[in-house]
Amino acid sequence: MNMNTLNQWINQIEHNKWVEWTTLGIRFLLILLLAAIVLRVVKMIIKRAGLRLQARAGSRGERKRIETLMRVFRYVANIAITIMGVLAALNTIGISIAPMLAAAGVVGIAVGFGAQSLVKDYFTGIVLLMENQIRVGDVVSLDNRTGTVEEVTLRYVRLRDAEGNVHFVPNGVISAVTNMSMGYSFAVIDVSVAYRENVERAMDLMKQIGQQMLDEEPWKNQLMGEFNVMGVQTLGDSAVVIRCRFKTVGGEQWAIRREFNRRIKEVFDRAKVEIPFPQVTVHKA
Repeated sequence: MNMNTLNQWINQIEHNKWVEWTTLGIRFLLILLLAAIVLRVVKMIIKRAGLRLQARAGSRGERKRIETLMRVFRYVANIAITIMGVLAALNTIGISIAPMLAAAGVVGIAVGFGAQSLVKDYFTGIVLLMENQIRVGDVVSLDNRTGTVEEVTLRYVRLRDAEGNVHFVPNGVISAVTNMSMGYSFAVIDVSVAYRENVERAMDLMKQIGQQMLDEEPWKNQLMGEFNVMGVQTLGDSAVVIRCRFKTVGGEQWAIRREFNRRIKEVFDRAKVEIPFPQVTVHKA
C-alpha cells in the first residue's frame, strides 16, 4: 500500500465519520423539533378544550376550576413531553437511555428519603385539585397568608395579597384551606349608633339602603337577592352595634361592605343619626 492509497483511505474514513456525525446531529435536532411541535399542539388542544368546557360551564366557580385544571395539565404536559423528547433525542445519537433510567431510579429512591416534603407537596397538590378546594381567582387563607390565587401547581400555590406582595405557599404545609369566594359569601356589617338614638329608626334606614343596593346597578349584579338586618349585636361602651348582612356573589363581599358603609354615613348624617366615637367624660370634684 503506497502513501497515496493510505491517504485516500484515511480521507474516506474521515468523510464517512463526518457524514455519520452530521446525520446524527440532524436526527438529534429533528427529534427535539418534533418534541417542541408536539408540545405546542398538546398545549393548543388543552387550551381549546378548556375554552369549550368553560363555555359550557354553568357557573363562575366551575369556569374557575376548569381554568385551574388547564394550567396544571399544561404544566404536566410541558415536563412529560420535554423529558421524553430529550431521552428520545439522546437515544438517536447512540447514547443508551437504559443505564440513565436505571441510575435515575436509584437516585430517585435516595432522593425520595431526603425529599419527603417535596413528595408531600405533590400529593397534597393532587388532592387540592381533585377536591376543588382552590381555584385561580379565589381569595383564600393558607398557612396564615391571605390573598388572591394567581397560580396553582402540584408544587405550590401562589398568592398575591392586598398590598401586592406575592406569597408562594408549598402544598405540603397547607393543613387547612379557608376559601372566601367559593359559591357565595356574606357581607357582614356592624353599624354603631349612639345610645340616645332610636334603634328601630336606625334599622329602618339600614333596610332602605339595603333595598336600594339590591335594585341598583352595578350592585344588584353582585348581590344574590338577600339582605337582612339581624338586630342589635352588642351593647358597647359608647355605642349600640346593629348587625346586618348581604348575601353576595363569591368574592364581592368587601366591595359591598365598603359601599354600604359609605351610604350609611351619608344617610345617617342627613337624618341626624349620631355615629358615636370613643369619648372620655371628666367630672369635676
